Amino acid sequence: MAFLEIDGLKKRFGNVEILKGIDVELEKGGFLVLVGPSGCGKSTLLNTIAGLENITEGEIRVDGRAINDLHPSKRDIAMVFQSYALYPNMTVAGNIAFGMEMRGVPAAERQAAIDKVAKILQIGHLLQRKPSQLSGGQRQRVAMGRALVRDPKLFLFDEPLSNLDAKLRVDMRIEIKRLHATTGTTIVYVTHDQIEAMTLATKIAVMRDGEVQQFGTPAEVYNNPTNVFVADFMGSPAMNLIPAKIGANGSGLAWCSIARRASRSRCRCPAHRPGLRHSRTSRSSSASARKPSPILKAPSATGPRSPPPTATSRWSSRRDRIRSRSPISVARAWWRGCAPMPGSSPAPARRWPSI
Repeated sequence: MAFLEIDGLKKRFGNVEILKGIDVELEKGGFLVLVGPSGCGKSTLLNTIAGLENITEGEIRVDGRAINDLHPSKRDIAMVFQSYALYPNMTVAGNIAFGMEMRGVPAAERQAAIDKVAKILQIGHLLQRKPSQLSGGQRQRVAMGRALVRDPKLFLFDEPLSNLDAKLRVDMRIEIKRLHATTGTTIVYVTHDQIEAMTLATKIAVMRDGEVQQFGTPAEVYNNPTNVFVADFMGSPAMNLIPAKIGANGSGLAWCSIARRASRSRCRCPAHRPGLRHSRTSRSSSASARKPSPILKAPSATGPRSPPPTATSRWSSRRDRIRSRSPISVARAWWRGCAPMPGSSPAPARRWPSI
């Protein structure tokens, strides 16, 4: 049975429909990432789960219990905001303990909870500092500690890393992933960064214009996108999309005809080849797509080691770099002048553009 269930959720502001029938399920202890471009409705969906926005239609259930009509304080949900929202006049310990103090938790119990959270987040040496004395990453840990100390059923993160620099974002991704592995809590995380989605999630919901375009594991979303938007949006580098005509010849092979300037090139491949995607199977204009993936050369077990690159072999190393950035297929690499076809003579040395 799913722990978090969102069934037919719709949200309207006046006559404008922001969420258009969201259906998502997440198992207990899962890490769901809502990812999509700005304005797709992912933060609005998170706010409806938290109770900060009322829903127009549908139902939200946590652990089998409908929470649509519950006040946010009664939902047993903790939320980490993008802006940290720390009290500047309180110490780190005061910020973490404030919610428990408002609920009347005894002082000894509060201190034990603070010590436990500080150990998990490695902020024990910061408990007596004020927020103004902390770095961005330390403030984010304090905001996470304030949510974690409640021991809620569900954690909500609303783009918590968007205010951090690139290196700190990587460090905090590791911290959040470690937190999830240590506590085993159920997390719903909002981001527009597809790298965060791919590295953190156990399930991804790719959203666009208030609709879920695809829901699945990171591997499913990356390797088997349901439409061109998902294929182009997810993954770095993005999937190569090439205008083409695709059809079948009746012998289990598909042909792919790709226009290249004044000429047209054609290649054959199995009709159900893994990784090959096209919008239609009829002989009409279509789009052929393939995810980029590195091409690695295995060293010879018996042969001599390759010499270091020289001026005469520089074109070869640059050819490999181009192929590793966009290896659609050997045939397409040949069409681009990046590699010889199997069985043909090597391409002559030439001046390659810098990458």
